[in-house]
Amino acid sequence: KLYVETVRRVKRVGRQIAKELHINGPFNIQFMARDNDILVIECNLRASRSFPFVSKVLKINLIELATRVMLGLPVEKPHKNLFDLDYVGIKASQFSFNRLQKADPVLGVDMSSTGEVGCLGDDTSTALLKSMLSVGHRIPAKNILLSTGSAKQKVDLLDAAQMLVKHGYKLYATGGSSKFLTENGIENTRVLWPSEEAEGGAPKALEMLHNHEIDMVVNIPKNLTSSELSNGYKIRRAAIDLNVPLITNSRLA
Repeated sequence: KLYVETVRRVKRVGRQIAKELHINGPFNIQFMARDNDILVIECNLRASRSFPFVSKVLKINLIELATRVMLGLPVEKPHKNLFDLDYVGIKASQFSFNRLQKADPVLGVDMSSTGEVGCLGDDTSTALLKSMLSVGHRIPAKNILLSTGSAKQKVDLLDAAQMLVKHGYKLYATGGSSKFLTENGIENTRVLWPSEEAEGGAPKALEMLHNHEIDMVVNIPKNLTSSELSNGYKIRRAAIDLNVPLITNSRLA
């Protein structure tokens, strides 16, 4: 979520950088924002893949404008802004983890995507769903496996879990996630991590994946301990290898 003040600061810093570096054409700045504090990660004197996407969404030929600026030709300042749009544009990342054997399909600060798909929708939810389907995700049929990370992430996903049960989905969850869901009155079945010994007839998450009994995996790493990374990696890798939709980001989930 971007606050209005964050957007203002990003625009102001972008103008300052362009002025100080004498930039007259397309350039790409990576910002990091938290609340209204922003940091510049990098600035590249090139057009990014966002350039044509933003042109499409705003229906403004930014490529033509940038070319005219570089040639010293007169340019009329665009007056259109986000508040003028009656639709939402979203760009979803395309990954190739299924071709990268043994790679851990968990995301960090470095870009791992090999492509992107841009979609338009009447609202954010519609555009997001279109974009997720376009990059290969499927709407799960019945069973969803949850491993929801830290306490904060568990709380963040509580409403989503309640909604899934309400719509008829069956939830399977690893130890801590299962306990949290049960304590909050959400029906679920506990499953075992790959490293856990069989107990009380609880099914093993990995076996369920290989038996094609899971339709979607939400796996959010809780910490960087070896057991957490090893168990989580095996689940994430199996999801990719078995072509089961995988989500590793709590905000997206």
